[in-house]
Amino acid sequence: MVAVYIGAGLIGLLHVYILVLEMFLWTTPRGLKAFGLTQEFANATRSLAGNQGLYNGFLAAGFFWGLLYPDQTVGKHILIFFLLCVLVAGLYGSVTAKRSILFVQSVPALVVLLLVWFVM
Repeated sequence: MVAVYIGAGLIGLLHVYILVLEMFLWTTPRGLKAFGLTQEFANATRSLAGNQGLYNGFLAAGFFWGLLYPDQTVGKHILIFFLLCVLVAGLYGSVTAKRSILFVQSVPALVVLLLVWFVM
């Protein structure tokens, strides 16, 4: 059970980090390096990245909501929904943007999803 809380919490924190990168650091050296962007591209796509960052914040909020929900059964279903969202988004991103997204988002989401399903 502890592994579920740690795993889901880490995925939630990852999405907070992505929110910060996309909403606030997109055009900075750190944002450019994290996403492999040129300054010109980052400047041109800043508003799109901010929107993506906001959606990552919604994902993070969902993880914390599921972890903190007082009724464990309801919390489990909340986590399952948001883990599936991250899994699908990671699969799509790995095909359309960068293959490493599969390992950063989808694989951890799948592992925690299995833990939630079988342990929680």
